[in-house]
Amino acid sequence: MADTQSAPSIAYSRAPFSTWLGVVCLFVLFGLIVLAIIGPSPRTSDYEETRGKKRIEQLKTLREETQKDLTTYAWVDKNKGVARIPIDRAMELAVAELAQKKPAPAGPIATPAAASPAPAAPQQQGTTQPAQPGASAGSPAGQGAASPSPAAQQSTPAPASLAPATTP
Repeated sequence: MADTQSAPSIAYSRAPFSTWLGVVCLFVLFGLIVLAIIGPSPRTSDYEETRGKKRIEQLKTLREETQKDLTTYAWVDKNKGVARIPIDRAMELAVAELAQKKPAPAGPIATPAAASPAPAAPQQQGTTQPAQPGASAGSPAGQGAASPSPAAQQSTPAPASLAPATTP
């Protein structure tokens, strides 16, 4: 048999010193890169104060611009004849326009249609078809709501007799 090493000794073999030295050098290099990027940036209270002042100044200018837009006249598109007017004047014009219109009554609220009984089909002699109240095969109104309104329930016709038809 050939002289082979056992599996546990192969799994736990020691890495050479150069590998450990390379890993340590990579960590040091990474640390230097991070320090070079983060190091120069100031993190004092002055930095936060100046940053806060800049944000407050930006907010102030934005509010001044929007206030100016809401309170002055200006052309939006002069070629098309579109102009901007102050918001107070726009509200006055809208109220005046609505005051000139006569209020229209609201239309009736649509309620679900009551199920109409199926038309009587010609019956053959000796056969009967029982009536099915509230369900019609060809009517889409019968397929609509699950329960009709109380007004529709009161106006439904009484079901036909289930007795067989007699012929003379």
